[in-house]
Amino acid sequence: MGTVKRARRRGACALTLLCAMAVLAFAPVLGLPTTAYAAPVTPGAPGAPVAPEPGTKSLEQVHKEIEDLYRQAGTATDAYNQAESETKAQSERVVELAKLIAAGRDRISSLKDRAGAAARAQYRSGGLPPGARLALSGSPGQYLDGADRLRQGEKATADLLAELNRTQNDLQRYAKDASELWQKLEANRVRQETSKKQIEEKIKAAQELESKLQAEEKARLLQLEQDAQRQAQTAWLSSGVLKEINGTASEAGKKAIRFATAQVGKPYVWGAVGPESYDCSGLTSQAWLAAGRPIPRTSQEQLRLLPKVAVKDMRPGDLIIYFDDASHVAMYVGDGAIIHAPRPGRNVTIAGAGSMPIKAVVRPDA
Repeated sequence: MGTVKRARRRGACALTLLCAMAVLAFAPVLGLPTTAYAAPVTPGAPGAPVAPEPGTKSLEQVHKEIEDLYRQAGTATDAYNQAESETKAQSERVVELAKLIAAGRDRISSLKDRAGAAARAQYRSGGLPPGARLALSGSPGQYLDGADRLRQGEKATADLLAELNRTQNDLQRYAKDASELWQKLEANRVRQETSKKQIEEKIKAAQELESKLQAEEKARLLQLEQDAQRQAQTAWLSSGVLKEINGTASEAGKKAIRFATAQVGKPYVWGAVGPESYDCSGLTSQAWLAAGRPIPRTSQEQLRLLPKVAVKDMRPGDLIIYFDDASHVAMYVGDGAIIHAPRPGRNVTIAGAGSMPIKAVVRPDA
């Protein structure tokens, strides 16, 4: 009996399979939907999809990493430039103090010679004090004349001693100031070395990332950079801000713009202030120096010390400080454009004023 049931089940399955095959065969004719299934593909076989290697970064990720490294290098560059500027100022002050100390020593030597001459004169007069010599004088007129000279001599002696004391105090102060400045110079030297090392490490890491890219990838990387700047500039212009910016450059501003424009195409080099290469603040500081207006060397000091103006009141020649850490600066040249030294591997160029996040605007000739 069991054998008969199994035979019936096998027969039913076979019949069902035949019916299904018949339906599939006539499905197109009947207008019924069909589903196709691909045959399994052995990994590595021709036509098989290639899986990305573990840990592989997209070009967008590489672009972001490179930009971050250059931004960090920019921040370190500003710290290096600031330390270098302070070191130069402190070195100049140390030289001034050294000259003051040398002059003070000469003055003390002269004062001591004068005091010695007075002592020798007293010795030649028999060692008597001036008052005793006057008392022994036989002439009242001579006594009165001598009394007047006595008062003058006492005042001269008091002045001599007072000047000697002041000069000695000045020498002590100069020596103390010089010692403190030497300590600051050493601290700045350490800061410079640290900043320089950080800059070199960040730039090297960014360059190594770029060196691993193929030519097509490098071109695409540049395109990503330009696209990001273009999108930021478009968003900035879409806000209508340019309609409010209609300031006219001052005469000094025009000179600064002419200088900056003449540098277009020269390479960015960190710490450089021309004439063959520049970093961002090196370009802006030299441009305004050429216009007869010396300004601070670094973007952070330019932000801190120069008068600020609203973006809507911006005029050509003004400086735009970028990013929260004020690590980049450019010169506004009008019509929504800037001239700046972007980063290592790039040249001084013209770009959109809104292509980077604006922190503030400062005016060197306010």
